[in-house]
Amino acid sequence: MTSNSNDPAAAFTLPPSSAGAVRREREYTALFHITRRHAVGEARRRWEEDTMVMEPFDAVRRVHDLAAGTAFREPGEPELDHTDVHAALTLAPRTRADLDALESGLLTMARGRDMTWHEIAFGLGLSTPQAARQRHVRLNDRTAE
Repeated sequence: MTSNSNDPAAAFTLPPSSAGAVRREREYTALFHITRRHAVGEARRRWEEDTMVMEPFDAVRRVHDLAAGTAFREPGEPELDHTDVHAALTLAPRTRADLDALESGLLTMARGRDMTWHEIAFGLGLSTPQAARQRHVRLNDRTAE
């Protein structure tokens, strides 16, 4: 507890400015954990040679596929456990944010290449140009946060 605080709970409350840093540390810990236990192929090579962690999407996908039974463990790879799933869940918001930013950029580039909202809606599988415009606005709002 700091000397200028009379509130004991203040010692256990993160200041708002450090919440992002704590989140990034949890994400890195999750990437480290999944990579160390479940990286395969090129991701395994990068881990063993350079201690490089997997990309968040790849880490979440690997845990998902192992849990769903659509991927098989490599020889010597440990069984999937609660910590692996928890680590993947920790990365889900980051993965979603990355995909939102990618889609927002694609929509902006499509408009910059003179694609109509009708064409964009068709590409996204949406039924109306208005739905495509609204999606772009929502994505821009989410990625600006």
